[in-house]
Amino acid sequence: MNATDNTGALPLRGIRVLDLSRLAAGNMLTLQLADFGAEVIKVEAPRGDTLRDWKNDGQPLWWQIYARNKKSICLDLHDGADVQSLLQLAESAQVLVESFRHGALEKFGLGPDVLLQRNPRLVIVRISGWGQTGPYAQRPGFGTLVEAFSGFAQKNGFPDKPPALPNLGLADMIAGLAGVGATMFALREVETNGGRGQVVDLSLLEPMLAVLGPDPAIFQRTGQRPRRMGNRADIAAPRNAYQCADGRWLVMSGSTQRMAERIFEAMGRKDLCSDPRFATNAARLRHVDALDALIAGFVAQRSLQDNLLHFGQWEVTVGPVLDVEQLLADEHVRARACITCIPDADGLPLTMHNVFPRLSRTPGSIRSLGPALGEHQHLVPPGAWSDHPAPTE
Repeated sequence: MNATDNTGALPLRGIRVLDLSRLAAGNMLTLQLADFGAEVIKVEAPRGDTLRDWKNDGQPLWWQIYARNKKSICLDLHDGADVQSLLQLAESAQVLVESFRHGALEKFGLGPDVLLQRNPRLVIVRISGWGQTGPYAQRPGFGTLVEAFSGFAQKNGFPDKPPALPNLGLADMIAGLAGVGATMFALREVETNGGRGQVVDLSLLEPMLAVLGPDPAIFQRTGQRPRRMGNRADIAAPRNAYQCADGRWLVMSGSTQRMAERIFEAMGRKDLCSDPRFATNAARLRHVDALDALIAGFVAQRSLQDNLLHFGQWEVTVGPVLDVEQLLADEHVRARACITCIPDADGLPLTMHNVFPRLSRTPGSIRSLGPALGEHQHLVPPGAWSDHPAPTE
């Protein structure tokens, strides 16, 4: 399941990225660029990117995975000589990514005006919680705050429970993935249209708003506010998770009229297709408690596997709820190598998500895991660190 090393065909070969970001959003963004061949140089403070401190049972797995294919140098941006070293590096870069608090880059003497003067074609990606403008620009912007502020937490969870935050860095990861497209838009403008570099103002808030659906439009037109609905949806029914006889869980979605009818037919209840309570999507939403009770009762009589086989014969959109062990063992995940194993420094396999998306002619690859702190210090132009040993973990 090892990823293929196709270094010669990587589509972003020749792109140098200086990554001054910390934690998740910036590392997700530059991970994507690195997977497809960009030379991503993590510019870390002597204490290292905070992501190195996110450990599981003492192992820096977050760092090893989300800093894969990257290089590491250490610069103290409070030191004028190191700032000059960074400016020299910026002259040879196409992209610079940062996620400092608002105004910090300017305090270091590295504001966009300075950087673009040294390299007029540089794309500067500024990641923050709230954006570079607006009343909240200077507030701390961790993803947790954005997940609450955006409306996600208010609509997530069950109606009789408190608002639910995600147990993963959702806002950061979405922003990181959105930032890949933004970076490539700006690079294309520079390279294809002969344009100058520019600043990409990437907040965590706006990508979250984009994926939450038309809630503002719904409120504006109807006055309806999003509700916590558990596993249900307010646009189509049935849609829920149902427990099987063996304790496993099955999810089912009847998002089209024909699919809802197939579900009824698979249950041996074709009569429900003409039942006024369930004949249309609008009716099913009004009587969703009764609908879920009927489906839950049918599903509860069979094991997960039997349910999947039965509904599969009717081409019903059902699927299993998997835990991580079951995911890793799944035949589809294995056949497509969605998950891969890369040897760590000790030669032990480390399991992680594979490169995505899949390009047919110039696919990305995993060539190394997260680097040691200062492992590539030789890349720093002569200056502040030339007389100092590379920092150690």
